Amino acid sequence: METFEFLMSGFGVALAPTNLMMAAIGALIGTIVGMLPGLGPINGVAILMPLAFALKLPPETALILLAAVYLGCEFGGRISSILLNVPGDAGAIMTALDGYPMAKQGMGGVALSISAWSSFIGSILASLGFVLFAPLLARWALAFGPAEYFALMCFAFACLTGLMGDQPMKAALAAVIGLALATVGVDANSGVYRFTGDSVHLADGIQFIVVVIGLFSISEILLMLEQHHSVGGIIRETGRALFNLKELARTWWTTLRSALVGFVVGVLPGAGATIASAMTYGMEKQIAGDNGNFGEGDIRGVAAPEAANNASAIGSFVPMLTLGVPGSGTTAVMMGALALYNITPGPALFTQNAGLVWGLIASLFIASAILLIINIPLVGVFTRLLQTPNWLLVPGILAVSAVGVYSVHATTFDLMMMAAFGVAGYLLRKQGVPMAPLILGFVLGDMMEQNLRRALSISDGEVGILFESPIAIVLWVLSVLMIVLPPMLRMRRRRRAGA
Repeated sequence: METFEFLMSGFGVALAPTNLMMAAIGALIGTIVGMLPGLGPINGVAILMPLAFALKLPPETALILLAAVYLGCEFGGRISSILLNVPGDAGAIMTALDGYPMAKQGMGGVALSISAWSSFIGSILASLGFVLFAPLLARWALAFGPAEYFALMCFAFACLTGLMGDQPMKAALAAVIGLALATVGVDANSGVYRFTGDSVHLADGIQFIVVVIGLFSISEILLMLEQHHSVGGIIRETGRALFNLKELARTWWTTLRSALVGFVVGVLPGAGATIASAMTYGMEKQIAGDNGNFGEGDIRGVAAPEAANNASAIGSFVPMLTLGVPGSGTTAVMMGALALYNITPGPALFTQNAGLVWGLIASLFIASAILLIINIPLVGVFTRLLQTPNWLLVPGILAVSAVGVYSVHATTFDLMMMAAFGVAGYLLRKQGVPMAPLILGFVLGDMMEQNLRRALSISDGEVGILFESPIAIVLWVLSVLMIVLPPMLRMRRRRRAGA
């Protein structure tokens, strides 16, 4: 009952005219930033944070603005992912696997609308989870050490490599390539340059935007040009702009399950939307079995990662506010905003600044509703992108991609790397090698390496530490099952078909 009273007081703060206006502005800016490849929520929040401080906004207003930008970016990342096969950020990678095929089948509007609805449900359920279970989940998150995080990331890979069709070895190969790319740059522990070829441009490693734009955007352009010459175009006229009740019913349980998993993963500091979306996509593909066409335009393949990555974004606020530990890169930036106002996050924050905390929590509900209201009417506007002729669409995608890559370091080296990754991605896709495990390996590679090294440092090099805790054991067992069960089930189906 006391929690309910605190939440109502939070709504009183969030619904103040200034705070409500800032939530709406942040949601709109976040959507725009999210749909631009390469920017993502971290950049969106980092750009607006000094502006909010310079405008002398009250701390609760500034946090509400930044939180709305964060959620808006998670909503917006799906737009370019579905329409152009160019993920706006790492969390939207899985959405492209079925969202873009749906767009090519003339169902871009349906994919956009169902993803907006799933994002909304994921955000609302995660916000409710925040209100009800935040202290309990924060204590549970502390049980995850380096060994458990390493096992969790291996489980995320198993969810993909065990479920990528009849050729899991190609998915495993892609994951290994991604992990290899993540090792390029200065070793954080020893300071040794690794695989840089004596190039100063690679000292900081290969930038995420260079890899994702090259492998997705540039390779897609090459495929578009090839298919344009062979079949005269790749995208059909878009049909309806909104999903129907049948499609809603088909994705309902998928959305609920994915929101729950996404929220729990988001609570783990550093896990993030990438792991959440990969896990839920693999989970739903396993549940669907023969009744799904994941990777070819299954609507559940859009709903699952979108519900998960938005729920994960909400979940990342739990450790930030309750423990003072950032749950994601974006909340780490938001902790910087708290520092600007001389506010220290942690358990005492709920008593010392109850208005700020509960106002922020209430604003998560409000921002989610605003984002749904903004995004659903704009579905028709977004889908008009698909009606752009290829002779205009291809250079447009190339220009946006080049600007996004060049804006990171302002070097032509990154543009050349982008082109090289584009050609490599084109050749790999022609051989049926999936891109999602490769990007997942690249995104999680550094985190996996650091957690493995920390675990082995704690145990003086004893590998057994990776299998000691109950949490790690459960994750390893689940990883093995996710790799072994799909091939076994496929063999069983083939035997039945042969009989």
